Amino acid sequence: MMSVERTFMPHIYLKLAWRNVRRSVADYVVYFLTLAFAACLLYSFTASGDYLLSMDLSPEQRGVYENASMVVQAFSVFSVVVFAFLVVYANRFILRRRSLELAMYGLLGMDSTQTSRVLLYENVFVGALSLAIGLAAGVALSPAFGGLASFVFGVPWRFGFAFSENAALWDCGCFAAIMAVAMLAGMRGIRKRSLLQLMNANRVPEKPKGAGSAAMRVQAVLAFAAIVFVWGLCVLQPITFVVYILPLGILAVLATGVLFRTWTIRYAKKAQRNTDRYLRGLRCFVVRQVESKVSSTSTAMGCTCVLIAVAICMVVAGFAFSVGMRGPQTDGATAWSLAPIGFVGIFFGMTFLVAAAAVLALQQLAEGADSVHRYRILDKMGCDSSMIRRAVWAQTGAYFAAPLAFALVHCVFGLALVGFLAAALESSSFAAIVAGTVGGTVAFLGVYYLVTSLVCERMLLGSVRTPLEHI
Repeated sequence: MMSVERTFMPHIYLKLAWRNVRRSVADYVVYFLTLAFAACLLYSFTASGDYLLSMDLSPEQRGVYENASMVVQAFSVFSVVVFAFLVVYANRFILRRRSLELAMYGLLGMDSTQTSRVLLYENVFVGALSLAIGLAAGVALSPAFGGLASFVFGVPWRFGFAFSENAALWDCGCFAAIMAVAMLAGMRGIRKRSLLQLMNANRVPEKPKGAGSAAMRVQAVLAFAAIVFVWGLCVLQPITFVVYILPLGILAVLATGVLFRTWTIRYAKKAQRNTDRYLRGLRCFVVRQVESKVSSTSTAMGCTCVLIAVAICMVVAGFAFSVGMRGPQTDGATAWSLAPIGFVGIFFGMTFLVAAAAVLALQQLAEGADSVHRYRILDKMGCDSSMIRRAVWAQTGAYFAAPLAFALVHCVFGLALVGFLAAALESSSFAAIVAGTVGGTVAFLGVYYLVTSLVCERMLLGSVRTPLEHI
């Protein structure tokens, strides 16, 4: 009997995992699109060199790009780190949405190891499909990425699809590593939670750690000192800043996250003192919604803020060191030597901007999914649809506006460094490039905000008529 059970148990887990994926299509759509997006961009950037080298380049131009291949690969590794964070965050969204289901597995007698095995198979199914779709999308979009490379390098563009075997192998390896990290983090989170914690994961508000006034002051001072240190290195020691950009970037993310957390807690307490304004409409509900998730969202907010700032600076640098170097006053050899940096800046800047927008959208979708029962209660209390709609848009707007506003502050120092280098290299139209990049960033995030708000509004307003006994 034991040998039969051992033979068929893996098959049962596979069938259960496949059934769960099919049944939870609505939950997995966001996760699937995030994974496919990461796979597509990882492949596209690695294969971009093949797009460029397939064009009619002179021997000198080919030599410049080949000499810069190490720089391109270094930034490619950095993109893997960014997408690893994005995938881990999306995986947390899935696990939080299914926390009650996972608790039911425990009540039925499955231990954490068996539950983790089911989740492992589910991730393999979703990951394999999204990787295939992402690679196919990368090949389908190869003419567009080739067009970007030709624009930056100023060479004629020729339409054509391209497949890079080396880029595909690199993409598969990085994707497998990212998925492994995401799955290990998810399994660890499940094993650390009891059945009661899983059953109440979406309903129990967070208690912000270190919320005491003295602790918040210390945290705020240390975080601000870290930010000033990063800003100072960026402006006063640019070479040191570039050499240690990865650890400094992590420091900026953590410090910005702490500032978001302390500011949110202090703002909520301050808002409660102004009773007339606090109790107007559903303002108290919106403030409490943001405050209730501040511990889990502060790091994500800090990451998106830094990603937006880095994206703006990199796109500005990319255009300044490519298009801006085509003026009559610039040296042709210098312009060509900077073209790979321009390509890296534009491509990665756009990638980081889309990644930041994806994190914000995932965050709000997760918030909406977790808050369905709260909005149902508002409906039962007599709040009309227009009030609930304004609350949804206000909450989403706060999460989009805060990282963007602080990112623009970061950009003041980053663009000062880029502007100094552009002036030293006699790059033209720097002010126009900055204005266009900042305006395009605000418009892009505005579109993401509108779409995310509409989706959250539909999800929440469509659920408020569900009977309260089903909450």
